[in-house]
Amino acid sequence: MERAFANRTEAGRLLAEKLGQYAGRDDVIVLGLPRGGVPVAYEVAERLRAPLDVFIVRKLGVPGFEELAAGAIASGGVRVLNQDVMRAIPHADEVIESVSAKETAELERREQLYREGRPAPHVRDRTVILVDDGLATGATMRAAVKALRHSGAAKIVVAVPVGPPDTCREIKEEADETICLSTPEFFQAVGQYYEDFSQTSDDDVRELLIQAAQERGRTDYQ
Repeated sequence: MERAFANRTEAGRLLAEKLGQYAGRDDVIVLGLPRGGVPVAYEVAERLRAPLDVFIVRKLGVPGFEELAAGAIASGGVRVLNQDVMRAIPHADEVIESVSAKETAELERREQLYREGRPAPHVRDRTVILVDDGLATGATMRAAVKALRHSGAAKIVVAVPVGPPDTCREIKEEADETICLSTPEFFQAVGQYYEDFSQTSDDDVRELLIQAAQERGRTDYQ
C-alpha cells in the first residue's frame, strides 16, 4: 500500500529532503504551480532558503469534455498541444484558438492577482525547481518545462510528491532532473494519496508568496 501524505505541507517537507544539494545557493529559485503546488513549494523554498514564486499554467480543455486536455499554455506565451487529442476534435484549430484566448485572459488575471503588480521572476541562467502537489497526465508540467526552456533557465528540476510511473518517466525525459517521491502502479488521482487534500484558494497562494518574501527580507522575488 502506497503511503498517503498527511497534507501538502508534509509533502513539501519530504520533497525538500531530496533537494538538499540546492540549499543556500544564489542561483536557485522555487516555482510552484498554482494553486495546489504552492503550499508544497513554500515548504521546499523555506528549507532550501530559496526565493519562491508561482509559474502559471492553464490547461486547454476540449469544450464539452473539459477534463480532456488538448494542451496547455504557460507564463511567457508558450503553448503546448496534444496532437492526438487535436486530431480527434472537429475544427480543432478554431476550437483551440477560442479556448486559448479564454485561458490566456485567466492566466493574466492570476499573474496580476498573485503578484499584485510585481514582475515575473527572472529565470535566465538560474536553476529552477518546479513544484506541484502531484502529476496526473503531466500536460501542465510539460508546458511549464517548455516555457522555462524558452526563458533560458540553466537547469530545470521537477519535484512532485506523487505521480503515475509512466508520467514520471515522460517528465524525466523533458526536465534535467525529476523527483517523484511516490509512483504507485495503480494511480487514479493525486488526491487519493493525501489525507487532507482540501482546496488551495487564491488568497492562500497570495499569503504564502507574501510570507515567503517577508521571511527572506525581500520585497520582490528577483
